[in-house]
Amino acid sequence: MIKIAIYGKGGIGKSTTASNLSAAFAAMGKRVMQIGCDPKADSTTLLHGGTPRKTVLDLIREKGKTIALDEMITRGYGGVYCVEAGGPTPGMGCAGRGIIAALETLEEKEAFSILRPDIVLYDVLGDVVCGGFAMPIREGYARKVFVVTSGENMAIHAAANIAMAVENFKSRGYASLGGIILNRRGVPREQEKVEELAADTGSRIVGALHWSETVQRAEELKKTVIEAFPESEMAGEYRTLAEQVLAAYGEDDA
Repeated sequence: MIKIAIYGKGGIGKSTTASNLSAAFAAMGKRVMQIGCDPKADSTTLLHGGTPRKTVLDLIREKGKTIALDEMITRGYGGVYCVEAGGPTPGMGCAGRGIIAALETLEEKEAFSILRPDIVLYDVLGDVVCGGFAMPIREGYARKVFVVTSGENMAIHAAANIAMAVENFKSRGYASLGGIILNRRGVPREQEKVEELAADTGSRIVGALHWSETVQRAEELKKTVIEAFPESEMAGEYRTLAEQVLAAYGEDDA
């Protein structure tokens, strides 16, 4: 089973990238599970037409640990298994602890052995890499971490922090850094700045996406680009990125 975590600063296009990757993997014939690890619970929105769904934490609050596996998981575009960890009631509780509770519940319900996905993709908010937000790195859920960034300073700063967190856990045999995904925003020296980041973190740019109105048009339709505009140049970029991510993953273990 291929286990990937996608990290990045909020608002950088991380969830859009993750969802299009999941759709591209599914188009390859892979059984895919995408797990949203963000209190906003919007990671898989584009995979199921924007329909609101209950998160694992919502269900735990309502029913305790008696919830069934099929209540926690929905099927989205391409048959992708969609899971949203969710978060605490605003102003009460720790979002990181919410992610821990959700992932532990998936384990208890034997989600991975029952559904047997070929690829599990964790979509994780990377503004703060601590507690539950670091769980996919340090608890063996993911084997490779890919960081989404643009050339904007705050995005690069967050990406550097994520890379540092991965490095700190590396000696314990946890997830390693698979590479950086450049999601271009058209800022000055963007390519050079992200190349510098890759060099500073001992990594590399595994793939790059151009800014495109096609992405915004697809989001207005509440769909991935792969679904809404499958013949577009942007859909081709996501398919290429999916191949590049799998290649980077397979360099060490697949």
